[in-house]
Amino acid sequence: MTAADVRVGDRIRLTTGVEMLVSRIEPAFFGRTGLVAFVEDTATRWYKQPVPVTAEVQVSRAP
Repeated sequence: MTAADVRVGDRIRLTTGVEMLVSRIEPAFFGRTGLVAFVEDTATRWYKQPVPVTAEVQVSRAP
């Protein structure tokens, strides 16, 4: 699916191969409406990745 369709709680795999659990989504990253930033904020890792809203990402979503 596209990055625009990702929701908090989704586990995603980016085109770089990085997997992350989305804890927060920052729309319009740095004021750019074409970018979102996915944030993983867990006890073991803090990671933030900006992604174009049209980028394809693999999503694993709990039912």
